[in-house]
Amino acid sequence: MKTNKKIIQITAGRGPNECSYVVAKVLKAFLKELAPEAIEYTILSKVDGYENGTIQSVTIALEGLELEEFLKSWIGTILWIGTSTFRKNHKRKNWFIAVFELTNKVITEINERDFKFQAMRSSGAGGQHVNKVSSAVRATYPLFGISVTVMDSRSQHQNKKIAISRLKAKCMQVQLKKLSNDVQNEWTNHLDIQRGNPVRIFNGSNFKKDKKVKSFKKQRNKLKNDLRNM
Repeated sequence: MKTNKKIIQITAGRGPNECSYVVAKVLKAFLKELAPEAIEYTILSKVDGYENGTIQSVTIALEGLELEEFLKSWIGTILWIGTSTFRKNHKRKNWFIAVFELTNKVITEINERDFKFQAMRSSGAGGQHVNKVSSAVRATYPLFGISVTVMDSRSQHQNKKIAISRLKAKCMQVQLKKLSNDVQNEWTNHLDIQRGNPVRIFNGSNFKKDKKVKSFKKQRNKLKNDLRNM
């Protein structure tokens, strides 16, 4: 069965420090609820808030079989009802953040079979040859037009292994930078947080949920039992 892949963003929008506090708390709650669902995640980018322990926004890549169903109870506006942790006498009690799905954001899978390799002579200071054997390796990924040159070892084979590792890391950095720029271009998401009909409500300093959301595994098992008893 094919897994689903999605990228989401949890954001405080242009909200005050209290909203960044809520993002940090919601991220912990989200990852905790994610654990039993066999859904893999990668945090692609995180923007810290102005206060310690706060997060302005976090972007997460997700992959799993039940991903779409799981996200139904998270995508939308989230409300925290509580007293400000930064302004003791502040009268406001309702703080809103949002969870958005970022569409058409894909991390390209890097396959080393697409790399091009070129053997080179290692050189020292002033162009002096370290050895006469072409042990250095330049690895290029034509799709992105980036390359690395490795001359760490006297072994061409070892330099090739290092080059592959470094080029893969460089390709990922290029993609994450582009993704980060794309997220910034979707800043309108931060301005469109709706203050009504929250999909989740949390209360108090212990961040307790108003309504417990059950694991989808338990729901599926209950449904199977009901069908057997019909």
